[in-house]
Amino acid sequence: MDTNKKDKYIEGVGRRKTAIARVRISKNSKPTFAVNGKKLSEYFDLKEHQHIALESLKKASMEDSFSISAKVLGGGIAAQADAVRHGVARALIDFNIDLRPDLKHAGFLKRDPRAKERKKFGLKKARKAPQWSKR
Repeated sequence: MDTNKKDKYIEGVGRRKTAIARVRISKNSKPTFAVNGKKLSEYFDLKEHQHIALESLKKASMEDSFSISAKVLGGGIAAQADAVRHGVARALIDFNIDLRPDLKHAGFLKRDPRAKERKKFGLKKARKAPQWSKR
């Protein structure tokens, strides 16, 4: 095993709908946040999605403590932002277990199970039935 603490990182996996984010955090003097090799602001255009991705760090009051890189695939942009938040929260727990109550209370450790329901045969959508006629 590598005993060099400088290159050590902590990994967390976050999921939402069909989006999966593999997040690596490492203690660094210069904080950075990269998603799929791009800056956070380049990858997530909307401020709302940037805010969602950073929420776990803000809740733990560690915005300027870590260098973060995330590899995200699947899903849409909003689901990817939620997956990054989930992955960062899991990695922070591995870094410091004392953060768990705050992050758990905020709901960042729960994998949001809501996903699109599949279409059933005989129906137009998952639950929408064709128009019924008496004759």
